[in-house]
Amino acid sequence: MGVSLTVVLALGGCAVGPDFKPPAAPADERYTPEHLASPGSGGREKGSGQRFAEGADVPARWWNAFKSPALNDIVERSLGRNPSLEAALAAIEVARANTDAQRGQFFPQVGANATSSRQLISNNTTLDPTDPNATPQSPYSLHTPQVNVAFVPDIWGANVRQAETLEAQAEQQKYQYLAASLALTSNVVNAAIGEASSRAQIAATRRIIAIETELLDLLRRQRALGQIAEADVQLQVVALAQSQQLLPPLEKQLAQQRDLMIALTGERTSIEMTETFELHSLRLPRTLPVSLPATMLAQRPDVRAAEAMIHQASADLGVAIANRLPNIVLTANAGSSAFRAAELFTPGTGFYTLAASATQPIFTGGTLAAKQKAAEATLKQAQASYRNAVVTAFQNVTDALRALQQDARAVNSAVAAESAASRLLDIVRGQLQAGQVNQFALLNAQQSYLQATLSRIQAESNRLADSVALFTALGGGLDAADL
Repeated sequence: MGVSLTVVLALGGCAVGPDFKPPAAPADERYTPEHLASPGSGGREKGSGQRFAEGADVPARWWNAFKSPALNDIVERSLGRNPSLEAALAAIEVARANTDAQRGQFFPQVGANATSSRQLISNNTTLDPTDPNATPQSPYSLHTPQVNVAFVPDIWGANVRQAETLEAQAEQQKYQYLAASLALTSNVVNAAIGEASSRAQIAATRRIIAIETELLDLLRRQRALGQIAEADVQLQVVALAQSQQLLPPLEKQLAQQRDLMIALTGERTSIEMTETFELHSLRLPRTLPVSLPATMLAQRPDVRAAEAMIHQASADLGVAIANRLPNIVLTANAGSSAFRAAELFTPGTGFYTLAASATQPIFTGGTLAAKQKAAEATLKQAQASYRNAVVTAFQNVTDALRALQQDARAVNSAVAAESAASRLLDIVRGQLQAGQVNQFALLNAQQSYLQATLSRIQAESNRLADSVALFTALGGGLDAADL
């Protein structure tokens, strides 16, 4: 049912209030004042660097860029089973059904009823028991079928605007579903990255614990030979204990990340998840699409939802204006009434009524005027919220682009620092065995290597997470036409 049908049924009426026009797409061709250079080369384990593909569209299944079959499986499973998405889909159905219900007011409302009764009417005032000609009481039956028709001509377009409001609400529900879908996929991928990071940090911590344990055994042998003091041994004991303290928080973080992924797939945490994630199993996307700003805004669910809010507010203003204008109601009923059902529809038993009524609000204490003023303010609010959504979208994309640029430098620096710390630790271990280094140099080398390794892992994890942030900020390649 389009607006054309509405106009016909409205007997030539028009819809008062502003007609909605989508906001114009911005003229910006990029997200930053300067030309944005692609990030530098990646770290030791990530191979080649990343490249920004300006003007390229974001793929709908952007998570495939990480080249992990396990990740692809768990994301698809989440999209198919997550109860939050199921609830969002049901909300779309509710909104669309409400819209269809409102469109029914474009047509005359027709109803039918039939009554049959058996009656006995008192004639006590006219019946004289002494009168031989008096008629005694007689029961009789009455059958009355009839059809009722009512129609409200939409001369001011109030019903058109009300249906338009509900259509805009359905659009909002659709984009809220897309936003929930995008948030779900990004949360799943980030949880996988978090698990991989936790596993790498646990493995690195265990490596340094093994090294420190080995060095502690060496120091104890040297102490037994009288080559070092007991204080030197205790310093290594403290260093080992401090490294061991790092494991429980990391193991807790790993367990919680896996619990999160299980919940995101719509499963209970009592069910074991078979997939596991390591940093080496998640490939850094080499090519990062950077769609044009106009394309990005068309795919961002939050921006499109803000646009639908403008549409709703515009239609609500039309409803408020129409409510202050005269209204006409047309009614008709026709039927037949007879004492016997067999006589229905015979000549002389039919009846009909045609009626028209007009109403005009005259004094409402300022209520209707205030409601129109509120609707106008709501429209201004929706327009401002849309502009804010656009500004936020630009900021999200720019933040992700600049973060990826710095991530490349951070990964390179972290890899270099880890390599230098590893070489230093090897040198100090050799000198320790030869008795040529003091304990403080050993502790410093151990701590430097542990911190450098953890920093490298965090830098690589951040780079993966910021790649996810860019895909998400660009709208995730979602297509509202699929709903």
